[in-house]
Amino acid sequence: MRDASERFSRERGSGLIVVIMVVAFMLAVGMLLLTVTGTSPKISDNIRLQGMAFDAAEAGFNAAWGTLNDQFLNRVVDDFGPLYRTTFEGNAGLDDPQSPFYFRRLTDEQLWEDIVADPGNALFAAEPLATDPRCAFSVFLINDEAPGTIAADDRDCILLCIGRGPRGTFKRLEIVIEVGS
Repeated sequence: MRDASERFSRERGSGLIVVIMVVAFMLAVGMLLLTVTGTSPKISDNIRLQGMAFDAAEAGFNAAWGTLNDQFLNRVVDDFGPLYRTTFEGNAGLDDPQSPFYFRRLTDEQLWEDIVADPGNALFAAEPLATDPRCAFSVFLINDEAPGTIAADDRDCILLCIGRGPRGTFKRLEIVIEVGS
């Protein structure tokens, strides 16, 4: 009889330990679910805003394509040379890979602010979309040959389209274009 009572007293707290472990596990799962469901709307909102900025950049490409086509067809320009943007905040080197002001070293927001401050040699500067004025685009041309190269060719270039969406969201398109013969 004594063996049964000793065994019963040793097992008395084991049920409580099992209950505590189950509750702790369920609490951890609940916290994980709260975190995931709280993060998901933020992620989907960010993706939506980036999509809006990308759409604005595409609209910039379409507008630039039409403008450049008209200029070449009407013989306003024969090559891209006079249309290049070469400076950032007044400093040369926007088209020079060795420069600290090279366009690929700068953020979309930095380029955007520079174009707004100095719209010279930009095809479009902060042009709002007709369908959604919260979004806008800026477009400019970059010489795709490094300055000082022997084989300078102004019949091809990089068309840079920066789309801005709501809440400071930016997307950039870089498209190499060439004048057809």
